[in-house]
Amino acid sequence: MSKTTEEKQNKGMTRFLNGIERMGNKLPEPFMLFVYLAGFIILFSWVISLFGVSVEEPGTGEEIAIKSLVSGEGLEYILTSMLDNFTGFAPLGLVLAMMLGIGLADKVGLLETAIKSTILKAPKSLITYAVIFVGIMGNIASDAAFVIIPPLAAMVFYTIGRHPLAGLAAGFAGVGSGFTANFMITGTDALLAGISTEVMESLDSNITVTPVDNWYFMIASVIVLSITGALITEKIVEPRLGKYEGEGGNELEESSALEMRGFRNAVITGIGFIIVLVIAIAWPGSALRSEEGGLVPSPFLDGIVPIILFFFIAIGLAYGITVKKIKSSRDISGFMGEAMKDMSGFIVLIFAAAQFIAYFDWSNIGTWVAVSGANALQALDMTGLPIVVGFSILTAFMNLLIFSGSAQWALEAPIFLQMFYYLDYHPAFIQAAYRIADSSTNIITPMNPYIIVVLAFMREYNKKAGLGTLISLMLPYSIIFFTVWVILLLVFAIFGIPFGPGIGVNL
Repeated sequence: MSKTTEEKQNKGMTRFLNGIERMGNKLPEPFMLFVYLAGFIILFSWVISLFGVSVEEPGTGEEIAIKSLVSGEGLEYILTSMLDNFTGFAPLGLVLAMMLGIGLADKVGLLETAIKSTILKAPKSLITYAVIFVGIMGNIASDAAFVIIPPLAAMVFYTIGRHPLAGLAAGFAGVGSGFTANFMITGTDALLAGISTEVMESLDSNITVTPVDNWYFMIASVIVLSITGALITEKIVEPRLGKYEGEGGNELEESSALEMRGFRNAVITGIGFIIVLVIAIAWPGSALRSEEGGLVPSPFLDGIVPIILFFFIAIGLAYGITVKKIKSSRDISGFMGEAMKDMSGFIVLIFAAAQFIAYFDWSNIGTWVAVSGANALQALDMTGLPIVVGFSILTAFMNLLIFSGSAQWALEAPIFLQMFYYLDYHPAFIQAAYRIADSSTNIITPMNPYIIVVLAFMREYNKKAGLGTLISLMLPYSIIFFTVWVILLLVFAIFGIPFGPGIGVNL
């Protein structure tokens, strides 16, 4: 490809993404956008219910009708669930709890010193790859990774003189679009495999799907996506953003001797914390392991958010006390309070977003759309790998409406595992095709509650940033990750590379 052709393509891509940003930023402010979306769901559920629309739930065969929010039952739900929708919204507690620990570490200066002492001394050519890799591997901490990694990645890029929004985008892409990949077996592997096995029991009791059945494919995915994500960041996202002209400079002073002593104490405390945690897990009969002695699933993984919270509090205290920023317990609560003040906008947004998502679930619109799309794909009556690719494309679009990977798989698995079973495809192969699609569009769906979190972090560097800004940054990752991941899936299938121990394409 000539340089001129490449420049024209880059300009074309930039114009397209700028158009997306302009259109997206013409939308109302996120809070009002979710208010309008909630109103739309209320009216739409009423209109659809007038036609008596219903769908048969996969697996149970239960007939599920669209429930109208413009009804006595709907009005009662709206009024009685509003507070529960808000306070029971899982990301709210997770984000606020995490920010107590991370905020403490940030406000006392630990995060800045850590970056200056480590990242700044690393080869700058590897930083982008490291950010994407850490983001992908971060799903071992489940949803907590959405809160931790993007803002730290932005801080890293800002510190080394690169555009912080490029770092934030890279971190969010790794965490979101790479969510299901990992070198290790995680809770996602166990959860999806459990759903797949349960569905297969009704078809063939001799076929089971284990948590390791997609392991080899996911290991390869980490490597491929880390390279892909870094190239997207450096070739598309960062050139489009240009030089960062925000408030403040990129130059940071060298850490003082006192700060380095505080960093050393924080590292020692962190290592000690991890050692104690490992001993607690390895201890015979440990309460952190499952009844069978495993870690997937286990109380350890279920409690990973509080564990990470305590970790950040411990290292934040070690640093703050050493550098004399924490002199009493009053200072601790003061720094945590400052961190919570920074989250006030997020709390307001969550109130509206929680109502919209709750109304969408209660009305059964998501279930109706997902099952209808699956039935339409079945009606095509195709065979071979193209139908598997078609299934992935459908799943990617369905993920725009149903963010929960397990909930969506619970809907799709009874339909598609049965369909592909009769085409002689192994359920673990179909599960892999599902996972790549479910992850790829995580970063552009409004149903992802962490988009609001990332937008809040983005506005620390660009006060005028809106949803259009965020979506235009993330769209290249979403499209290219999905395309590359599908190609990797086909490479595994065509060349007979096992997806996991003894797992191929066919039964």
